[in-house]
Amino acid sequence: MSTAASLRTRVDASPRTLAIAFGDIALVFLFVSIGELQHGYDLLAQPGRVVGTALPFLIGWAIASVLAGVYAPRIYRSLRSGVVRTALAWIGAVVVGQALRSTATFHGDFAVTFMFVSLGVGLMLLVPWRAAVGYLSR
Repeated sequence: MSTAASLRTRVDASPRTLAIAFGDIALVFLFVSIGELQHGYDLLAQPGRVVGTALPFLIGWAIASVLAGVYAPRIYRSLRSGVVRTALAWIGAVVVGQALRSTATFHGDFAVTFMFVSLGVGLMLLVPWRAAVGYLSR
């Protein structure tokens, strides 16, 4: 199977999937924004900081969500599958995001406590969202 054919089985190229992906990305930015506010950063004065903090997690999400099949056509057929795959994708995104943060390319570093906070907050945002998407798609 070619790479393009394999990708088509993992990503449903439809307006619905695009809207869901925008929702996922918005929730990643919400997660980062909450954290930045908690640490006293002014989001309007330092928008680049929010993007810089979110970027490793967005790269992680782009990789892990495709591998987990979060945007696959079949994902809309099962609420449970959608929730489980979303949780697995977020776990992968956090691992990749933390690994990227530990490099000189991104600000921050690898912090175990932040990894657990990232997992918890991200799951609390993404799983209910994806559960709602799955429920409404049935």
